[in-house]
Amino acid sequence: MITRCTQKDFPEIYEIINDAAAAYKGIIPQDRWHEPYMSEEELKKQVEEGVQFWSYSENGEILGVMGIQDKGAVTLIRHAYVRTKQRSKGVGSRLLEYLCTISPGPVLIGTWAEARWAIAFYQKHGFRLLSEEEKNSLLHKYWSIPERQVETSVVLASADWKNKDTP
Repeated sequence: MITRCTQKDFPEIYEIINDAAAAYKGIIPQDRWHEPYMSEEELKKQVEEGVQFWSYSENGEILGVMGIQDKGAVTLIRHAYVRTKQRSKGVGSRLLEYLCTISPGPVLIGTWAEARWAIAFYQKHGFRLLSEEEKNSLLHKYWSIPERQVETSVVLASADWKNKDTP
């Protein structure tokens, strides 16, 4: 079952993010990795900045979470994580498909350039990698991330994305 998360879900969201993010250790640049991957303070900040988390649950247990953030012209998918023991069971697919249906316009997703499994997952769902130039522009426009993260990330766009700078 997919439901919008509430404040009571915060501890479980935090747990799932840090459990699932272990997959990035040794993959993303060492200077971008830290323990925990996302602190409670950073998670609170993300929620305060408008990231709305949704969860997929079975038998009362949250198996995965994914956030969306409305940026006006686009919706961002933020912080998509599935418990390590629940990977490859369709949890992420169900969440992504649902969030795309409730997003009013194009969807953009940023992820680490070396997270090949994440990129392949989004491509399997119809997202396409954007050019380096467009990626840099969009990350500066819609995300608040350090420059080093911009350098080491990619952006994928839903099929309805049209580059507004291209004729």
